[in-house]
Amino acid sequence: MSVDTKKRVLIIANELSPYTEFTDFAQILNKLAIKTFDSGLEVRVIMPRFGVINERRHRLHEVVRLSGINVIIDKDDYPLIIKVASLPNARLQVYFMDNEDYFKRKSVFRDDQDNFHDDNGERMIFFCKSALETVKKFGWPPHVIHCHGWMTSLIPLYLKTTYKKEPVFGYSKIIYTAQPNQFKEKLNPNFMKKAMISNEIKEKDLDPFKDGTNSALTIGAGKSADVVIFGAEKMDKKVTDELKPGRYKKVLKYEAGWKDDVTELLELYKSLTES
Repeated sequence: MSVDTKKRVLIIANELSPYTEFTDFAQILNKLAIKTFDSGLEVRVIMPRFGVINERRHRLHEVVRLSGINVIIDKDDYPLIIKVASLPNARLQVYFMDNEDYFKRKSVFRDDQDNFHDDNGERMIFFCKSALETVKKFGWPPHVIHCHGWMTSLIPLYLKTTYKKEPVFGYSKIIYTAQPNQFKEKLNPNFMKKAMISNEIKEKDLDPFKDGTNSALTIGAGKSADVVIFGAEKMDKKVTDELKPGRYKKVLKYEAGWKDDVTELLELYKSLTES
C-alpha cells in the first residue's frame, strides 16, 4: 500500500450530474467533487453505468488495464466491465461499473411499465462489491469513502466485515448520505441470502436490512457509517429516529445552501482525512 501523504477521497454514488440526476444531490456531488479536487485532495468517483447514460456523449471508454475482475454473487460469476470518463470542466475521473446482465437495459430502477426491477437487490450487491474490488485493483487507499444513494447502502457494512482486513481500506472513514425514500416496494426476498458475500458477514449484521425497504437499507447503511448526512430537509421518521448522533457517529443535517456552496461538506472531508 502507498505510504505517501496525499489525502484521498472516494465518492461512490448512484447519481452524479451530468450522468444521472434523481435528486438535488446529483448536482451537489458534482460541485463537491470538483471543489474537493481543487482544494488539493485526490478524488475519484465510482458509479453504475446505467443503460440510460449516453457513452458517446459523455466519452466513456473501457479501462483495459482493470479488466479481468469477476464478481461472484451467490456462486454465480458476473464479469465486471470498468469504464471511465472525465467529469466535464474538471480534471478528475469517474469510473463506471458495467455488466451486461445488470446494466445494459435502457432503464434505471423501473421498466417501461413502471415496474420496479425484480433484480434491483442483486444489482445493488453487484455494484457495491464491484466498487470495492475496483478500489483494491487500483491500489489506491482512500482516507474518506462517501457513499451516496440506496444502491451504495451495503458498502459501509461490507467495509466493516468482508473488507475489514484489506490494507487498502485500513484507514478509511465512511460517510453515508441518507436520502428520502425513492421506492415503495420491497427488494426480492432472496436479497438477504445473496448479500452475505463472505463468512465474515453474519445474519445479525444484516438484520437492519431484512425488511428490504428503502428505509431499511438507509438505516442499515447508516449504522455502519462513521458519519451520516441527511440528503434532504424532510426524511422518513424511521430513519431520523434510528440514525441519531451518538458517541461515535456524527450526523449532518441537510442545508439548502449546499446547492450553491459545498464548503461545509468539503470541511467534513478534510476533518476526516486528518483524524
